[in-house]
Amino acid sequence: MDNVTNIREISEEIDEFRRERDAVILAHNYQRPEVQDVADFVGDSLELARKAAKTDAEVILFCGVYFMAETAKIVNPKKRVLIPDCLARCPMALMLSPEDILESRRIYPDSEFVLYVNSSSECKALADCVCTSANAPQIVEAMDSDIVLFGPDRNLAHYAQKRTDKKVVVVPEGGNCPTHHQLSLVDVLRAKSRHPDAELVVHPEVNPGIQELADGIESTAGMLRYCRESSASEFIIGTEEGMVYRLKRELPGKSFYHLSPPMLCPPMKSLTLDKVLDSLRSDCFEVRVSERILGEAGEAIDRMLELSGD
Repeated sequence: MDNVTNIREISEEIDEFRRERDAVILAHNYQRPEVQDVADFVGDSLELARKAAKTDAEVILFCGVYFMAETAKIVNPKKRVLIPDCLARCPMALMLSPEDILESRRIYPDSEFVLYVNSSSECKALADCVCTSANAPQIVEAMDSDIVLFGPDRNLAHYAQKRTDKKVVVVPEGGNCPTHHQLSLVDVLRAKSRHPDAELVVHPEVNPGIQELADGIESTAGMLRYCRESSASEFIIGTEEGMVYRLKRELPGKSFYHLSPPMLCPPMKSLTLDKVLDSLRSDCFEVRVSERILGEAGEAIDRMLELSGD
């Protein structure tokens, strides 16, 4: 049996169990192509949080890393939320602990804490507001304090700091996304020499030096919007390779190149079509969040959605 036939048959089985369980499949832009293709909705963290909050389905099958599935549970606590691989954990989210947040609050008692969504539910429960890469500057600017604590991504903090009058203090100092942080100026120069007419569009999780060279700095949803609206026909994309698949699918008349292949997020790519099917068929793995965390983290996420105009 060839791979295309196998994917088609597994996808058909997923459709059967999706209908049987009244499930909606949400997938992040970094997922494998075949997982994106079987999803009901593909998007970035902010879009997925909004979809999770509004769905009428009985079951949410979340194809992303664990903190994303936790967020879906927090915004829709009465739904069953499943994740095909419970070990799909974001390394950046593991860089920040609740103790880090409490210590920073002790040092800056009058400051509010804006927490990047790439973090654990326990950390979200200690935050004043959550943000995503799509709305970080907007959320930081909306805080009441002049000094805003921000974690765990130092590169996104730099991006937000450049676009607000607030002073942004990063917690912890070295937090970053390993997939994006590995990009170098050499990668940029090499890509631009190969594709001199292409616009460079990068994620705000990349290093500040690369941000300065970019034509556009966007979340993954913003990248799709930017490339659709741009008059350019060629783009160098500085983010996980799953986004390039979506861009090529959505905008077939334009050309897209990886800034530095391969840019892979191993936890994202750990979710396979077989695991999606097994999760629906066996009703596993369910994401559970305590009542206390649901309430406290829910307040921080709700505040983000309100400030984002949702």
